[in-house]
Amino acid sequence: MTRTRLRLRRFPVSVTLVALCGLAAASRAQSIGDVQKIAQERGLTTADLLAAAKTYLPSGQKDEYLMFASGGHAGQIFVVGLPSMRLLRSIAVFTPEPWQGWGYGVGDEVIAEGFPKGKANLWGDTHHPALSETNGEYDGQFVFINDKINARVAVIDLRDWETKQIVKNPLTLSDHGGTFVTPNTDYIIEGGQYACPWGADYVPISEYKEKYKGSVTLWKFDRTRGRIDRDNSFAIELPPYWQDLSDAGKLASDGFFFMNSLNTEMATGGIQDKKPPFEAGVSKNATDFLHIIDWKKAEEVYKAGKVAMIEGFPVITLDTAIAEGLLHVTPEPRSPHGVDVAPKGDFIVVSGKLDPHVTIYSMDKIRKAIAGKSFAGSDEFGVPILDFDSVVETQIELGLGPLHTQFGPDGYAYTSLYLDSAVARWTIGGSYGSQTPEPDWTLVHKTPVHYNVGHIAAAEGDTVSPDGKYLVALNKWSVDRFIQTGPLLPQNLQLIDIAGQGTNAPVIYDMAMGVGEPHYAQIIKADKIKAWSIYPEVGWDPQAQNINPMAPKPKMERVQRNEDGTVDIFMTAIRSHFNPEHIYLKQGDRVRWHITNTERAVDATHGFAVPVYNITASLEPGESVTIEFVADTPGTFPFYCSEFCSALHLEMMGYLMVEPK
Repeated sequence: MTRTRLRLRRFPVSVTLVALCGLAAASRAQSIGDVQKIAQERGLTTADLLAAAKTYLPSGQKDEYLMFASGGHAGQIFVVGLPSMRLLRSIAVFTPEPWQGWGYGVGDEVIAEGFPKGKANLWGDTHHPALSETNGEYDGQFVFINDKINARVAVIDLRDWETKQIVKNPLTLSDHGGTFVTPNTDYIIEGGQYACPWGADYVPISEYKEKYKGSVTLWKFDRTRGRIDRDNSFAIELPPYWQDLSDAGKLASDGFFFMNSLNTEMATGGIQDKKPPFEAGVSKNATDFLHIIDWKKAEEVYKAGKVAMIEGFPVITLDTAIAEGLLHVTPEPRSPHGVDVAPKGDFIVVSGKLDPHVTIYSMDKIRKAIAGKSFAGSDEFGVPILDFDSVVETQIELGLGPLHTQFGPDGYAYTSLYLDSAVARWTIGGSYGSQTPEPDWTLVHKTPVHYNVGHIAAAEGDTVSPDGKYLVALNKWSVDRFIQTGPLLPQNLQLIDIAGQGTNAPVIYDMAMGVGEPHYAQIIKADKIKAWSIYPEVGWDPQAQNINPMAPKPKMERVQRNEDGTVDIFMTAIRSHFNPEHIYLKQGDRVRWHITNTERAVDATHGFAVPVYNITASLEPGESVTIEFVADTPGTFPFYCSEFCSALHLEMMGYLMVEPK
């Protein structure tokens, strides 16, 4: 028996691992013994090698799924390929980003649309991305993202992965319950979080109950234009609790959405005055309230004109919402931080951070309770409270600190356990249960993660047809997982294989995310996204998604001084030169610099960078941009292509010369 065979007996390796190493296609000098040697030297187990086989992609192979994750205080969206867990792109949204030329002369007007109270705000706290849906399925056309710090919502077109619109909510600041879409993307739901006076006007905290407001906004989405339609959007006033996450109903619960809350105590803090701090005051009650909102009825109320104009925006007042029967609440575990609708829309799952159970509500029971007015009284604002026992289906004890739930196609649900640092797998009852070997409503298994998991994202796990292949735990801590990077550590995104049943759900990859805190994510089949490789025509304006009539074309290059004192520069870019290369201006000129990348080759991107003037742009093939500025600083400024584009890349430059007055 050969030495290699002896090693194989001591360290068995599956055929899958042989395929992983590409032994048949690689050099004949390689053998399974080489794999064994490396594994033994590095202390790798068979489970380690199997995890590598499941996640490794040879050069040129592509990921099966794309995960769109919020960038937290980076203000962007991050896109990660699965199963490789490679960071493929960031998408610039609320924060200027020089690689994409976003906010340095290009995109400035879009960012400025969202400035709160007219003040420049050049960062965002992105939390909950939402992919556009058709019939409850991701359709790969758009992705939306909220900014918690300033109550803004952005629209990104997934043909070119660029931000097209940012809208500022005029009513409030801090939105945590957005963005979630209705099953056909009729509306983007933006739920508030911390109650504040309308328009964030000054009101002393002593007037909290009377003047502070909760709210949820329904932004109408025009899919044809790819824009939020402000003129057909509206909001609903809610009690001054802190509304939290939301989720839209589907199938059995279509037409409703659900939003949990905390601080139903309406605590106002004041630790500096020796009053109970917020964390004590907002956790005093045994329960908080799950908001149950009939958005289709709300739409009818809005269209009937039964609204008040507040801060120039139509609002269904709390009194009207109660009178029209579109708002109900029911008790939920205190300090909840997750509300998730099951794939068939028949169950709504809520987790409370201070309760080891998940609470499952039945949509059928909710409808019957509303119809039969099975109320347990009303809150102090008159909102009817549905009797808890009349709407709850069951409760399952999962562990400490349950937060968020995702679903599989096989009757399994998955819930993050923050304090246990684990992901719980459990079975859904009803018609789901027959698809699993375990009984209905049963905790099956916990997968340890590292550490303090917040949101989780499963492959299409919050649609009507989850895929059930992979789940990502978006952990808040990464102690001892990676090389120490100073006191500030990266977050740890862990990939879990959920294709198996029972207790077979192992962690198979650790990904350090060192560019902001991914808070929530959605995972879509990669082949659903039909991204452009180049813009459809030369002279394309990405903001209009059409031809720019001012776009320079070859032989149209010029510098044009206008009678009104403005100067238009018409420039083209192609490997490896700009045309024109010399630009003469006078100090004080108001300039519009139009540049077209005339390339038609894939990935033939050019950059454009001007020193001192804080200008940088990214010009993808066919793209045309216009940069406006005042030439207020005299001097000689070499501009150049900042994206390595050819062997003569360094020669792709020119001079901007601004003559002093």
